[in-house]
Amino acid sequence: MDNPAPRSPRKNSLARVAAFFVFVLPIVIAANLAIWAAFNQPHEAEAWTGEIVGFSYSPYQRGQDPTKNIHPTPEQIASDLKLLSGSVQAIRTYSVIRGQEIIPDLAAADGLSVAVGAWINADKTRNAAEIANLLKLAPKRNVVRVLVGNESLLRNDLPVSELIDYIRTVKKNVWKPVSTAEPPHIWLKYPELVKEVDYIGVQILPYWEGIPVEQAVDAVFDRLDELHKKYPDKPVVITEVGWPSRGKVIPRKPYPGIPEAELSNEAVPSLVNQATFMREFLNRAKDADLTYYVMEAFDQPWKASEEGAAGSYWGIYNADRQPKFPMKGSISEAPQWRIWASIAAGLALVFAVGFMMIRQHVKTAGVIIFTIVTQVAASAFAWAGLSVTGLYLTSVDTVVWSFLFAAQGLLLIVLLAEAIEFVEVIWTRHGERHFAPFEPTDGYPQNKVSIHVPIHNEPPEMVRETLIALSKLDYPNFEVLVLDNNTVDPTVWQPVRETCAQLGERFRFFHLENWPGFKAGALNYGLKQTAPDADIIAVIDSDYQVESNWLRTMVPYFAKEDIGFVQSPQDYRDRHESMFKNMCYWEYAGFFHIGMVQRNYFNAVIQHGTMTLVRKSALEKVGAWAEWCICEDAELGIKLYREGYDSVYINHSFGRGITPDTLAGYIGQRFRWAYGAVQIVKHHWRSLAPWARKGGLTSAQRYYFLAGWLPWFADGLALLFTITSIGLSAFALYAPKMVQLPVAAFLIPTIGSFVFKFVRSLWLYAVRVKDCSFIESLGAGVAALGLTHTVAKAMLNGMVTSGKPFFRTPKCEDKPPLAAALIQVREEAIMLTLLWGLAAAFLFNGDFADSLSRLWVAVLLVQSVPYAAAVLLSFINVLPALFKRSDAPSAALSPAE
Repeated sequence: MDNPAPRSPRKNSLARVAAFFVFVLPIVIAANLAIWAAFNQPHEAEAWTGEIVGFSYSPYQRGQDPTKNIHPTPEQIASDLKLLSGSVQAIRTYSVIRGQEIIPDLAAADGLSVAVGAWINADKTRNAAEIANLLKLAPKRNVVRVLVGNESLLRNDLPVSELIDYIRTVKKNVWKPVSTAEPPHIWLKYPELVKEVDYIGVQILPYWEGIPVEQAVDAVFDRLDELHKKYPDKPVVITEVGWPSRGKVIPRKPYPGIPEAELSNEAVPSLVNQATFMREFLNRAKDADLTYYVMEAFDQPWKASEEGAAGSYWGIYNADRQPKFPMKGSISEAPQWRIWASIAAGLALVFAVGFMMIRQHVKTAGVIIFTIVTQVAASAFAWAGLSVTGLYLTSVDTVVWSFLFAAQGLLLIVLLAEAIEFVEVIWTRHGERHFAPFEPTDGYPQNKVSIHVPIHNEPPEMVRETLIALSKLDYPNFEVLVLDNNTVDPTVWQPVRETCAQLGERFRFFHLENWPGFKAGALNYGLKQTAPDADIIAVIDSDYQVESNWLRTMVPYFAKEDIGFVQSPQDYRDRHESMFKNMCYWEYAGFFHIGMVQRNYFNAVIQHGTMTLVRKSALEKVGAWAEWCICEDAELGIKLYREGYDSVYINHSFGRGITPDTLAGYIGQRFRWAYGAVQIVKHHWRSLAPWARKGGLTSAQRYYFLAGWLPWFADGLALLFTITSIGLSAFALYAPKMVQLPVAAFLIPTIGSFVFKFVRSLWLYAVRVKDCSFIESLGAGVAALGLTHTVAKAMLNGMVTSGKPFFRTPKCEDKPPLAAALIQVREEAIMLTLLWGLAAAFLFNGDFADSLSRLWVAVLLVQSVPYAAAVLLSFINVLPALFKRSDAPSAALSPAE
């Protein structure tokens, strides 16, 4: 029987797309929504169907603040009381001045009783006004009791004797029951105060005591029992009782009558907990026939500055006068979660479908992985958004949260770009753009090559070895121009000139004094001195020792007229000298064996200024090397692509240089690369922008240049995140009750991003970087992390400055002294100290013993990892004896080893 004909690529593609839309996408989205639903299951609690005895009532609305003398209007107060009249018997007030003296009359119109309160504090003038109005209002028919002060002793506003004097003054002039409002421990502490009042007005708020909501109502009745036992003949009225819907988690604290083992949770402010507490309390209070005032009727946004993060969220109604939860039926912590889940699924859907349609070269497994990553990332972003809904944000809060969300959005883009590279590298159907060293046949054209070797203050012996290796090239048609750029000491540059003279007429030496333009300026001078019959310009760094077949196997690619440059990777010959150099070696290798290989498939490699060959006519056409840019090599690559030239990247090492001897040199080199990237983006943004239709770059080239530099921009963003978290942490420790740590906004950009990058890096190294062991790939990761702060500074500097001086990467330096271990990473050491110090402060501070604060500690520790890596790398650099490689060879390596 004949074999069936193979399916056409188009049919295979259509079948793959259909399978994606019919099976993969619905399953992933359904799984994502199921996880959302699992975390947002409705909560069941005992229903309340009766009328509430009383509400604590403060009339302030959004934008109003008594501390700023912004008060509600009579119409707003009347509207509030009309709204409450259908669900409550009475209200309790806190002040009788600044417009609140009209409350009893307005309440009478709606059939509400009033417990009138006067605000008493250290301001005697105000106290006098409060007492005067209180005496006028107390006789009113619907005023059922009087309160002189609210937590005045708790705040230490005045001594107990002075408060007693105010109470006596009121009692002499009114016949209604008179008291003050204080928490239980104040009443237990001052029996003399109890003797002066007609009833005990007690504030019982288990949340502030760190009592879990499961035991909170029991704790209320335990407190009542304590007071009844101590003062059996004195009536007790609960003047405040409630639970906040938002705020800081309060660590659990020992509580009399509740075994330590049962206090397994903490006081968590939440909508579900508020509703659960209120329903249970109201039912038990009805059975016990208690007189109480629920804390409180309406959320009070202004209280955040007075009472901390939870102060704004005690209301049964929100600040917009809408009920926050039902009194019967199920309760949902975030009723709008379906909207946010749909936003997350929709956002991820756009990314996944776009990736599927554009990146059809990616295998099915890669598409599935990317689809899952987009769902997770979008859901994390939506979860952070959901965490903010319902918050009362000040102008400062709005600015902070706007920054956090903008930063999260940018980090989401970076994460997706890294996910694209990840799946493309692992699961790509590779196309035709794969190049190997060319083996020309006899008679193949051998264009003349002018090799330019820019040097500046380099060790003469190192340069001599480079030039000797060049003299052994098995290519007949080349010249070497050694371009000494501003080396002042004659004993450094003259031996190089002598070496050139010894090597013959192919080698020409140029000493440039006071020459502008740094490396690019020297190369442009060399271009003018190039032999007229040279067709190709080759550039190598002064420490590179090339293999003899370099030109013979690379130049033939220029037979194709549209090839602008041919590139091979940077490589190094000294990785066995120390653990530091080995770590640097493999960190470099990741870029050249992963990123550059992938970009080559799309003709979008980054041209780097060593082991590169450039068509001379193309170089002249695009204006030669850019002297305004400290990464003139990468900038040249973009100009060549803009003019329509192609590139060739051969992932084979034809030459090996020397890694920086010090971490300072390694850091300086990376700063130059990152700063230069910003210069290039700023200069070429019209061509690089995703929406660009002109400029000569293909969409793939625009994408890979931006995607390649995006992680560096993300490092700059991460530094701003870290500085923000340090500031928030310091303020939280200074004012523990005032700050609700924004864990949701930091968790994914820090911990989630770190975990993804860690797994991604190890996976890519395992698949694409040959001969690199797992331990060595970890070392490469530490080296990369150690550069994070440097890259971040470079990116932020590049955004606000126009030019930095060229930084030469020093080679063959003496090892730095031990004192330099912290000096060369002093900024990183300071940041590490701050982050670890703050983390320790949180761990040993009883106000932050809750689980949410522990997550914040985890955020700080993860943010500290790059700084710890930098410090560790510095010690590895300066203490080679302690970090000596066990596989270091006894003899010197050959250049090709």
